[in-house]
Amino acid sequence: MEAVIAYPETAAGIFARLKARLGDVAPEFELKAKAEIAAEINRLKREKNAIILGHNYMEPALFHSVPDYTGDSLYLSRVSAKADANIIVFCGVRFMAETAKILNPARTVLLPSAKGGCSLAASITAADVRALKRAYPGVPVATYVNCYADVKAESDYCCTSGNATAVVKALQKQGHQRIAFLPDEYLAKNTAKETGMEIVIRERDGNPGALKPAQNPAGETYMIGWKGRCEVHEQFTVEDIRMARKQFPDVRVLSHPECSPEVVANSDYAGSTTQMLRYVENTPQGRLLLLTECSMGDNIAAQNPNREILRICSIRCPHMGEITLEETLEALKQERYVIEVPEAIRAQAREALDRMIAIG
Repeated sequence: MEAVIAYPETAAGIFARLKARLGDVAPEFELKAKAEIAAEINRLKREKNAIILGHNYMEPALFHSVPDYTGDSLYLSRVSAKADANIIVFCGVRFMAETAKILNPARTVLLPSAKGGCSLAASITAADVRALKRAYPGVPVATYVNCYADVKAESDYCCTSGNATAVVKALQKQGHQRIAFLPDEYLAKNTAKETGMEIVIRERDGNPGALKPAQNPAGETYMIGWKGRCEVHEQFTVEDIRMARKQFPDVRVLSHPECSPEVVANSDYAGSTTQMLRYVENTPQGRLLLLTECSMGDNIAAQNPNREILRICSIRCPHMGEITLEETLEALKQERYVIEVPEAIRAQAREALDRMIAIG
């Protein structure tokens, strides 16, 4: 994926682009107001030597106006590592901005939200990971990038939904029979199926660092997962797919691997946000249904106006929803919500992220 194409940075130029892409879903007066804000953000970017990274889940008006780069976690991690701007504004949630700081500590990283939380990242702590390592000594830990910096620091590898299978296969080739894959339960189960492994799901017993008892699989080769879920993707059901196919028998269903294994099994394709986008771009005809975060579906539809993409989505990530053009402007204007990661944690987390980026 390349950098966003340069368009006129005036409010009028931005409005024209937003109207062309979003005119069917947003009123003209709203797009004009958003364009004025975006123009001011672009002026401040030049003044402060800043770049803006926009995750695929950003609201459409933001996604299609101010980011210099847009994409999924893996792509934006690569951009973060090489960025030479004075300021990186990460339009995503906190763990993403932390990743940018881990990979490029000399830069100021801003998050346009005081919180920018994530239900999945909140499901596990560094103490939980240490407890799992005590329970499974010597077992490598692969942690989904959707976690906080101190959890990454306890990990051997990080991964994204786009390269989770590649990371697990790399560990298998190294001779590891057991692999801890944290914290997304559904991504772990889907990855275990892809890599031919049984799986046991562990969970916390009360306070962080205490584990509930669990019966491991009988064999020596298995994956250790964690009972963490994305509050958006866990809401999609097989019934959603059944109802869509009943009304549109020719529809092709795309799901994110953070959905349940049952939803993934009943889909025509499962992949990361970037993989879903590529599928849409490379499938010239037919109806499509995307089971993922609402804004992601809106952004793909706006980028592919000639495709018929069904809209049953009413599921918006409340944390991604905190990131708006208005908040992005204030973050850049005031240089507020600066992301800091203690050096000891940063250095350890960097090793896990570097291994993820090396695998690709």
